[in-house]
Amino acid sequence: MSKTVVLCVPFAGAGASVFRPWVPLAQDRFELAALQLPGREQRFAEEPYRDVALAADGLLPEVLDRAKGAGPVVLFGHSLGAVLSYEIAHRLAATDGVELAALVVSGSPGPWTRRENGASGLGDDEFLERVKEFAGYRHDALEDPEMRELLLPTLRADVEMHESYVPSSDKPLPAPIVSVRGTADTLVTGEQAREWSAAAGGDFRFVEVEGGHMYLVDNPEGLIDVLADVCPDRS
Repeated sequence: MSKTVVLCVPFAGAGASVFRPWVPLAQDRFELAALQLPGREQRFAEEPYRDVALAADGLLPEVLDRAKGAGPVVLFGHSLGAVLSYEIAHRLAATDGVELAALVVSGSPGPWTRRENGASGLGDDEFLERVKEFAGYRHDALEDPEMRELLLPTLRADVEMHESYVPSSDKPLPAPIVSVRGTADTLVTGEQAREWSAAAGGDFRFVEVEGGHMYLVDNPEGLIDVLADVCPDRS
């Protein structure tokens, strides 16, 4: 019996490798895979997306390659990754031959809520300070001037993509949605995280995991338990 595939979508500024430490944690509970967005890691030379719908369309062929005939699929995304995975989920739900078991969104208000005090269009220093407020941390690489120059265009594109996002559909997703929030998240309230219930056409569940906005980096074990719990029992 095939394992459930948990397909992870990176958050702003991150590449697929951010999920690599999760692989041994998943063990035999599910198969973990990650999508790679252009503009980072092995796709560094490619132009990054600036529109969520275009990104979802562009990533869909790879998603379908992984999903079709692979058994149940769970999509996971944090922050920007949450709205990206939501758009991809709608596309999967409309595709024959794919079993979308659940969408797990993390660190994100509902898809119709726009962020206030955006960072798009700000000067570099102010932009990075605003992003630090959003993320709750600042990557060490951004302290190095040469690395900052390399990373800024992709980070700016990701932030623009997130801040300009408008859902492509107002129809409920015909699959269960689980919304996850860090217990000490100062950026997304419990009420905002529960807004995803309005997007769920199936069951909805709200779960909190110990930690702040970036709990998934500091406490991945808690999230792995949540992901394993939504995977269908294939025994």
